[in-house]
Amino acid sequence: MGELIPQFERASGYSVSVSYDPAKVMLARIERGETADLAITGSTAIDELVKQGKILASSRRALARCRVGMAVLAGQPKPDISSVAAFKRALLGARSVAYTQEGASGMHFSGVIERLGIAEQVKEKAVRQPGGLIGELVAAGKAEIAIQQIPELMAVAGIELVGPLPAEIQLVTVSSAGVFSGSRQAEAAHAYIEFLTTPAAVKVMKSKGLEPLATTKA
Repeated sequence: MGELIPQFERASGYSVSVSYDPAKVMLARIERGETADLAITGSTAIDELVKQGKILASSRRALARCRVGMAVLAGQPKPDISSVAAFKRALLGARSVAYTQEGASGMHFSGVIERLGIAEQVKEKAVRQPGGLIGELVAAGKAEIAIQQIPELMAVAGIELVGPLPAEIQLVTVSSAGVFSGSRQAEAAHAYIEFLTTPAAVKVMKSKGLEPLATTKA
């Protein structure tokens, strides 16, 4: 969004204001009555908002998918996470592990360490926060490794991506967009969704670790 919004503003003449939060937190905010023109979040959350009548079903568009990965401080050795067994060893060998409390990746990771039987060992050295860019804790020297969705890890300067979690314990999240049913700027919201499917936007998404799904309609 940091790159794409200025491009859209220059091309369209619209001005965009953004508020970021994990999907769980954003849904709670909307439940309390907050609204906007456009929502971009996990497809499950968008579908729930459609069911509630808060997002127009006709506006829903799948944009991209992403995977969960691991990152370390730039220049530090990268642990082997090529298999579930290797990933488990990497977690047990780390001095500290950072992951979110309410973000999709953090909740998934909590389930993974339960399945691997190492939940207590990892929790003892966990560094957690509700949401946000968890890799910043590694960049600041507060944690040795970070677990989060790959685009969020790649957004943090000073850390390096180790790689995605093994397929057997991976979480693939699809992000979708939708226009609020009460939007006062519905035309602008639809225009931004269309902009996100253009070749220029797709190129930016790929460079940030996303796997684009939508393309401009013919």
